[in-house]
Amino acid sequence: MSIPAQLSHLRLPVIGSPLFIISNPDLVIAQCKAGIVGSFPALNAREKDGEDIQLDAWLKRITEELDAYNQANPDTPAAPYAVNQIVHRSNTRLERDLEICHKWKVPVWITSLGARVEVNEAAHDCGGITLHDIINNTFAKKAIDKGADGLIAVAAGAGGHAGAQSPFALVQEIRTWFDGPLALSGSIAHGRSILAAQAMGADFGYIGSPFIATDEANAVPEYKQMITESSAEDIVYSNLFTGVHGNYLKPSIAKAGMDPDNLPVSDPSKMNFGADREKPKSWKEIWGAGQGIGAIDKVQPAADLIARLSAEYAAAKQALCNG
Repeated sequence: MSIPAQLSHLRLPVIGSPLFIISNPDLVIAQCKAGIVGSFPALNAREKDGEDIQLDAWLKRITEELDAYNQANPDTPAAPYAVNQIVHRSNTRLERDLEICHKWKVPVWITSLGARVEVNEAAHDCGGITLHDIINNTFAKKAIDKGADGLIAVAAGAGGHAGAQSPFALVQEIRTWFDGPLALSGSIAHGRSILAAQAMGADFGYIGSPFIATDEANAVPEYKQMITESSAEDIVYSNLFTGVHGNYLKPSIAKAGMDPDNLPVSDPSKMNFGADREKPKSWKEIWGAGQGIGAIDKVQPAADLIARLSAEYAAAKQALCNG
């Protein structure tokens, strides 16, 4: 099994997942400096008409700050960063955003909601690699056939858009035919869960929800606090809010005036990631989270969270070896 150079020297085998609205340069830079891949969705970088292109400004800042950090810390360089591209047909910004990412030679490209040959080619042309997120083995094979370098298995319990399959089943099926880079997403919020992901065949843990409750995250204080006060029982799986099934915090749904235990089903054909999409104002505070948040009990700097995960991972590995 070969790991691409971009992912071969992480201090902790973790990729921070791109969090819609929440991931920003502050969080990405903190994650990378602490030794894990930091990422953000390209669509998070938004500008008003007439303003400079925000994605270009974000990539300039991330690139320059990480370069400066690496020069000052040659023995402990930062991990690479990643940009997530929503490849759904409704994303009218995709072509422009691909050109900007190519210009800045983004090292890791994460693709979602569709596998496209031209996106993989754009990444490869500037020296990058692509990881495509999937929820089943069929989608995994399609992604690799279209040129993706690696996969992100989004299993049951993951925050935001998530699959329904057990991580054991999903990783097991993928590993019967694919030996390339594989990350696992789904309820990973403790160091021993990262080790467990590797034990079942993945190379990396793919962690999102715990980073919502960090100082750098672009989330309102109430959202961060709700993460620390909730557990797996407070998560509901629904496709109502985007047309794609995902996991959301029940208290946020109830606060918006809906019954989280009796939500209607959405029409997936109405899914829209374009700038013109409309949704009820009350949905602005429907907050996503994965089932692993029971391990999160406080809001803290991202570096402190990663240090905690690293210590837990090392302790779990030592305990397993001693056993």
